[in-house]
Amino acid sequence: MSLNAETIMGAGELLIGLLVLFGALVSALSAFGLIRLPDVYLRSHAATKSATLGVLAVLTGAFLYFMFYLGHVSAKLLLGIVFVFMTGPVAGHLNGRAAYRTGVSLWRHSVRDDLKGELKRAREEREKREVREEREEW
Repeated sequence: MSLNAETIMGAGELLIGLLVLFGALVSALSAFGLIRLPDVYLRSHAATKSATLGVLAVLTGAFLYFMFYLGHVSAKLLLGIVFVFMTGPVAGHLNGRAAYRTGVSLWRHSVRDDLKGELKRAREEREKREVREEREEW
């Protein structure tokens, strides 16, 4: 069985369609998660998943479309893919960390608080360092 151009183009269309559909579904589920999840940390998780997975799938589908059907590589789409891939998770992490540091409480059914011990330890070390620096100034 030989692969002709029509078969390859059909497979490309299918792949592009599946990527765009998958990205749209992940983004829709993420929007549903933003509405339904109980606290800021779980909502941040849902929003980050949308940015990294849903948007990347749609952008990858668009990139493949331009590459296979229009015959050019879109540098803007490549930069968009890299930008979303690098900044989406970082932004979600920083939002969650800022919420935690400002005292936003965890959901009542949360079972772990990994940052509590870390922040307490960091605060104690900072206080010891400040006391030591004050003694050195005298």
